[in-house]
Amino acid sequence: MEYTSPDEVAVCNLASLALPKFISIGKDGKKYFDHEKLYEVTKVVTRNLNKVIDVNYYPVPEARKSNFRHRPVGLGIQGLADTFILLRMPFDSPEAKGLNEDIFETIYFASMETSMELAKINGTYETYEGSPVSKGLFQFDMWGVTPKSGRWNWKELKEKVNKYGVRNSLLVAPMPTASTSQILGNNECFEPYTTNIYTRRTLSGEFVVVNKHLMKDLIRLGIWTDGMKNRLIAANGSIQNMPDIPQNLKDLYKTVWEISQKVIIDLAADRGAYVCQSQSMNLFLQEPNFGKLTSMHFYAWKKGLKTGIYYLRSKAASSAIQFTVDKSQLNGDKPDTAIEDVDSKKLQQEAIICSLDNPDECEACGS
Repeated sequence: MEYTSPDEVAVCNLASLALPKFISIGKDGKKYFDHEKLYEVTKVVTRNLNKVIDVNYYPVPEARKSNFRHRPVGLGIQGLADTFILLRMPFDSPEAKGLNEDIFETIYFASMETSMELAKINGTYETYEGSPVSKGLFQFDMWGVTPKSGRWNWKELKEKVNKYGVRNSLLVAPMPTASTSQILGNNECFEPYTTNIYTRRTLSGEFVVVNKHLMKDLIRLGIWTDGMKNRLIAANGSIQNMPDIPQNLKDLYKTVWEISQKVIIDLAADRGAYVCQSQSMNLFLQEPNFGKLTSMHFYAWKKGLKTGIYYLRSKAASSAIQFTVDKSQLNGDKPDTAIEDVDSKKLQQEAIICSLDNPDECEACGS
C-alpha cells in the first residue's frame, strides 16, 4: 500500500485497460478473451507509466520524493461488466468468476515481468531491499493462493526477480473510471451495471442513455420498441419483471441492485491475490443500515480485502428520468408511438466539475 508521511506524499500513477478490446473471435466463430493480447498491452502500459514518473510535474517536493523513492504504478481496468456481457457470462456466474481471476493474473504477471526487465536495465527502486518481493514473496504468496490458470511461468519469473529485482514497488491498483470509461463507451472499472437506462449530465444538458448491449439484444429479438423503452424507464432500468424478455437475458442484464453484494466482495477477493496496491470497491444497498454495513465490512475483512469499501451507494428516493415515461404505453406495446421528449426545464442542470458533490468525476483519482 502507498502511504503519506511528514516528508513524503503518495502519488498515484494510473492507467486503465479497456477489457472489451481484448475480446477476439476464434476460428470456430466464437468469442474468447485474448490473454496474450492483454499481456502484450499490459507490458507497454507498465513501461509507459514507469516513464511518467520520470517526466511528470510534481506540485510539491514531497510528492516527487515519494514517487522517485518507491516508483509505484497502478494498473486498473474498465469494462469488466461489458466483457462478461459480450462473452454471455452473467456477472454472478462461475464463468465470470473464473475469468475475473484469470484477467488479473495476466495483468499481474505482465506488469511484474516488465518491472523486472526495467530493473535489469536501470536497477531496482530505492526502497526495494526488505520488501516482500525482495524476499521472493509475490502478492498471491501472501494471500496463500496458487495461480490456477497454468497460463504463465511463475517459477521462471520468480527466479528472474530474485536475480534482478523490480523497478516498481506497486503495479496493480484497480481504480474508479467514472470519467475515463465514458471515452471508450465502457461501464465503470470492475462494477456491474447500476441500471440499464440512466441520465447523463453534461454542460450541454441531460441525455437519456440505454445499455447498448441490451438494446442490441432486444433489437435482435424484435422487441425493442417505444413501449419497451417506456417500460424500461418505468422499471428504473430493470428487466427482471418483463415477461416477454427471455430468462437468459434477465440473468445477463441484472443490475447491481439485483446481484448479491457477496458476489461483488468475492470477485474483489479473487482478484485481490494479484492486486499489490488495493482496489476501489463500491458496495450497493437500496436501504442501508448499520447492521447490513457492518456485516459487509466483516465479510470483506474475513476475505482478506485491504480496502473494505470505497463508496456505499444507495438508491435515490425518486428518479427524474420518470418524467420521460409515456404512461399510456406501460400496459401495452405500441410500436408507432414515440417516447416523450425529456422536459429539460424539469431537470436540474449541473456543471460537471471536480467537487465533493461529484467525487467520481474527478480526474485525479480516475485513470
